[in-house]
Parts: sequence; structure tokens; C-alpha cells
Amino acid sequence: MIEVLVVLGAVPGRVAVLTDAVEQLQSLGATVRFATTFDPVEKIPAVAELAEVHQLPTVEELGRRFGRAYKRTAPARRPWLRAQRDPWVRRHAKRADVLVALDAKALHTVWQLAQRHRRADAVHGITPTLQAVRKRLADPAKYRRPRLSTVGPSPVLLTSATRNQTVELAKRVFQVSTGKRAMKLAPVRWLWHQAVTAPGIPERLRGVAAQRVNRSMRRAGHRSSANRLALAAQRRLRSAATRSQLLAPMVEAELDRGGLPEHLMTVVEGQFQAADALLKKRKPSQAAEHVVRAFSLMFHRNVHFDGLTSPLAADPDGFLAPLHDSEAGKALATPRGRRTPAEFPPADRPHRMLFFTGINDNFVGPILSRYEATPGVEVRRLNLVEESIRPVLSNGRMHLLQHRLAGTRTHVEQVQQAWGAQVEWADTVFVDWCNLPAAMLTMIDPGSARVIVRLHSFEAFTWWPHLTDWSRVDDLIFVSEHLRDLALAAVPQLRAPQGPRTHVIANAMDLHRYVLPKQSAESRFTLGLVGLSAVAKDPLWALEVLRELRRRDERYRLKLVGDELRTALGPAVRTYAATLAAELAELEPSGAVVRTGRTEDVPGALTDVGVILSTSVRESFHCGLVEGAASGAVPVVRDWPFFAGRAHSARTLFPNDWVVSTPQEAAERILDVTASEETWREAGRAAASHVLNTWDWSVTHKDFDRLMLEPPTGTG
Repeated sequence: MIEVLVVLGAVPGRVAVLTDAVEQLQSLGATVRFATTFDPVEKIPAVAELAEVHQLPTVEELGRRFGRAYKRTAPARRPWLRAQRDPWVRRHAKRADVLVALDAKALHTVWQLAQRHRRADAVHGITPTLQAVRKRLADPAKYRRPRLSTVGPSPVLLTSATRNQTVELAKRVFQVSTGKRAMKLAPVRWLWHQAVTAPGIPERLRGVAAQRVNRSMRRAGHRSSANRLALAAQRRLRSAATRSQLLAPMVEAELDRGGLPEHLMTVVEGQFQAADALLKKRKPSQAAEHVVRAFSLMFHRNVHFDGLTSPLAADPDGFLAPLHDSEAGKALATPRGRRTPAEFPPADRPHRMLFFTGINDNFVGPILSRYEATPGVEVRRLNLVEESIRPVLSNGRMHLLQHRLAGTRTHVEQVQQAWGAQVEWADTVFVDWCNLPAAMLTMIDPGSARVIVRLHSFEAFTWWPHLTDWSRVDDLIFVSEHLRDLALAAVPQLRAPQGPRTHVIANAMDLHRYVLPKQSAESRFTLGLVGLSAVAKDPLWALEVLRELRRRDERYRLKLVGDELRTALGPAVRTYAATLAAELAELEPSGAVVRTGRTEDVPGALTDVGVILSTSVRESFHCGLVEGAASGAVPVVRDWPFFAGRAHSARTLFPNDWVVSTPQEAAERILDVTASEETWREAGRAAASHVLNTWDWSVTHKDFDRLMLEPPTGTG
């Protein structure tokens, strides 16, 4: 009689197949028994009627202590913990001729039993079980040999058990000695610092140990020790991905405090390396998570927005090299193209224009109004803040990444369902701001519609241009040449053959409404700064100019128009705001500085401003300055540092005599143009004439008409 012991770690998917196998084994004369991790009478009643079945003891039956050990054990090994404590299993395993694992969860249990009862055959699956039984029936004499060991486990088992116990002990010692409580002791921190930075340690071991010790030091409140260890250990690591994991907590903490971390790009490079490795293993969803982390660090607001410098502006190629050189970056940049080229609308029906609206419409109002009133044009608005649209935009960055890296279609279909009919209706689609909606629009094929996107300043310092499929955009508008230069340098897809035509067209501004008489000749001593809600406006530079002027003439004062700095944005903004507040506290009591706050009547607020300032570190155009110039105030423009010295900058956008490099130069220009009322008024009239004839909507609408209403002719 051949005895078969079958272990089931999970309920089988096809019970009928199992019952057929039991019947076949029994027809061969075998006795079949089942040990299961579940209730066999309830889950496999047909099998229970044919063979002896037995449920392993439950975790509750084995007690709390067992339960704690059970939770710490890997799922694949848990059935064995229950089986080794079961007398029924031990009794029948000792007598079994064939030990069978019918699923992956039973494999470890059968392997353990086979180590203890080496005379039995150990197999996985139904067909190998039948083969093992037939083999024994064909040559019964061969299997009558006595057991190799009838008392105690085999030497192989003893060796394996000893090795496992040693490994488990080592793991436990490592966990205790590198835990939070241990890291509160200075000698332990010193010891582990020496250990993880010692030469000759295998890369993987060094990386695992350094990351755990670093994490425990931080949890214990010893950040400086953790930082020193991370910096020392990373110098001995070859893998950029491992260095990234080790340095990431330090870099993220520094960003959270408002700093610009020295090792930011080391972490970014490691994230892209990890993403590339996962793409190679065909795991694009996991790769997308690493790209998100890299983007969140590269384009963190502290790096570009809440300070007075930007590494992207200083060196676009160098800063973005980790993205452009990675396989993930190349996948993001791969153009998908469109099935048919954009077609200009036929003459026998209206030109259909679709405008994306609802998210920051500050600059698109005059454009919309013009084409809604233009004969032969039919305008529709796609409101992006409608309830039906919001779910489509939710978690958009991750959906875009998964689509670009893996070609996933689920979210593409959602975008198609939400926007497809409107895009199919349109001849021209206009999207102001190159952000999430613009990037998501390029997930779908626009058909024959012409797609026009306008990129303002802030988007150039975000991830959105890198997630946009530019082969599906026909025309890209910039408001200045220097902004176009930066975007073309930062986003190589824009320079590719399938990239869009690029144009420079100024913002739509009704400048004539700012033409109002100045209150008096004394207005020439009032400097104006409109807009100071962002650090990039750098109002402290304006205060330096004011101090230079008041050293010579205390009649000069500064009028600040607009919202205060938004300190809730982060610690770097709060630090700048605190410095500004201290300066204002010194100047305001004497009347040297006046703050009006936000106002809806900017033209009225400018009637007593004689000099309009642009003190920013970066601007795409600076409408506030041009509006001030239209009012007759004399413009004084800082040579915006992000673009100074380039082929295009503030000096090429505005007349050269408007632009200065230092607060001292600014003060000299102001003293010159305000030396007399006549000089000041003449300079103001010249500035107003220039901006009205160059940038008023009555002039610039012609550039828009050429772009929107005429067939495309090439790059602007």
C-alpha cells in the first residue's frame, strides 16, 4: 500500500480536477490524505468524501506567543509553523511514500517534511504525484530499503536548521544594535559610523547598514550624526541609486527647512538610475514612482521659486542632464505624433475655436472677448473647474508618467471621453499656461484640430513641459525672446523636427486705461513697485534703491502696491518676509515707504507714482512695469539676473536706457530723470508713447490674428 500525504496551502481553483486525481490515485491502490490550512469540509467537500482530510491547527489554537512569531514569519513559511506543531502531520508524514505540495504556499512545508523523511518522494503538482505513485508500483522492491536515518533529523536538516538559526540570530542582533534606542548612545553611533565607512565592505551590505543606521539616528533625534554618516558612507558607494537612497532624507530635510541642498542632484541622479533599472525589468509603474520623486526634488519650489537664484536658469543643459540622459527621460521625450496633420478650416463655415478656461484666466480675457466678437468665428469654452472635469485632472502627473513610460490607455480613454468631442468639434484649440491641462491634452490624438499652447514664465521651471507630447502641439507662444531661449534650451523636444512652431507675442494689455494725469509735480519723487507677492519680485532690491536716493534727497519715497508675500508657501519665503518686515519697520514710520495692499484700481494707484520699478530676479515680460510706463511713470528696470548677459534679456526687451545692473545705477538714473519736472515729464511721455505703440492690445492683436486666423507660415 502506497501512502500519499498532500499539503494544501490555499483553496484549489478547480476542485473537480483534484477529485479526479484522488480517484485515479485510489484506483492505483494508494491511500490519500490531505493536510490543509483551511476548513476542508467547508471548502472542498467533494474531496472530503473521498479521502481523509485534516485541518492544521489555527493560530488562535496555538496561542499568543505563537501568534507573534507567526506575524514575523514570511507568508510562504507560515503553513510550516502550523504543520510542525501538529501530531497528525508528524505521524502521517513519517509513514508517507509520496509528499505532495499542490500550490506555492505548501512548497516550504513539503520541503521541510522531505528533509525529515528522506525515503519519501517530494513532488509539486498532480501529474508528478501520479508519476511518482506509478514509478513505485512498477518496482516495489526498490523502495523496500530501510530509511537512511530512523532516529532524529538528517544531517542535512541539522545543518540547514543551524544555518537558519545563525542567520536569524544575526538579523536580530543587527536590528537591536542599529535601532532607535541603541542610537541614543554616543559610543554606538561612533561604532556604526566607523563600521559603515570602513574599506572593504561589500556594496550591498554597506548600503543596507548605512541606510538603517542613518534612519535610526534620525528617529533618535541625532540628525547631525546621521548627516555625517550619510556623507561619509556615500563616498564609498559606487551605485548612484544607493547613494540616492542614503542621502535622500538629508536632502529632503534641508529642502523642508528652506535650503538648497548641496547633494540635491546626487539624489536626483540616483532616482533616475533606479527608474531606468525598473524600466529594464519592465516595471514602468514602479519606475514612474522614482521619476516623480526626482521631479519633486528637481523642481521643488525652494530650488527655483522661493530664492533669488535658479540652477536651471544658470545652466539648463547641466541641471537637466540627469533627466535628458536617462532612459526614463528619453521615454518621456518620445513623440507619439498625430494620425493626420492639422487642417485650416474651410471657408464655407465659421472658424471653430475651443479655449481651455477656468484655471488662472488672468491673461486670456481680452483674447477670448476679441474672438467671441469676431464675425466668422465660433468660440466655445472648456471649463476645467467643472465637477465633471475634476476627476480627469486628479493625480494627473502620475497618470501622465505611466502613460508616457508604459503606454497605459486607461486614463487616455478618460481624457478622450471628457474632452474628445470638444476637440473633435474644434478647428483651433487654445490652452493658456503650459501646465497639467496642456500636458493631458497631448495624451489624446487631436485629429485635424490645430493645438496652440502659451507658456508663461513659471512653467519653464516645472516638470510640465517635460510631460507634454510636443509632437501634438502645432504652435507654442512665448511673451518674450529670453523666455523662448530658456524653454528651447531646457526642453530638447521643442527643437526636434516634430516640435511645434514657436512665436513671440506680448500679453494682451489694454494700456490706454492707465493714461491718467499725474497728481502733481511732486509725484516724480514717488517710486512705485506693483506686485510683491513672490520672492522673485525681490522688493528688498527696491529698498536698496530707496536708501541710495534718500541719502541725497529725503523727498523720495516708495509705494508698494499689491498683496504681501505668501509666507504659507514655505520657510524660505518666511525667511525673506522676516528680513523685509524688519526693513519696512525701519522705513515706514518716517513715511519713506507706503503700502497700499491689493487694489482693483491700479490706474488710480499709479497717478501719484513718478518712477515705476521692476526689481525682479526673473520676469517673462512684467506687465506691471509696462502698465506703470503707460501711466507716464519713468521705467527703471533691473537687468533680471536669471537672464542677464544672455542673447536676449531685459536689455533686449526694453530700451537700453531703462535697464540698470545695480541699485546704485538705478538711483543715478532716477536722480537724472527727476532732476526737474520738465525732464521727468518728458521721460514719462517718451516711455508711455513707446509702450502704447508697441504693446497695447490695439497693436498686438494683429499678431494674434495672424496666428489664429491665417494659415500657418512657419516659425515666428
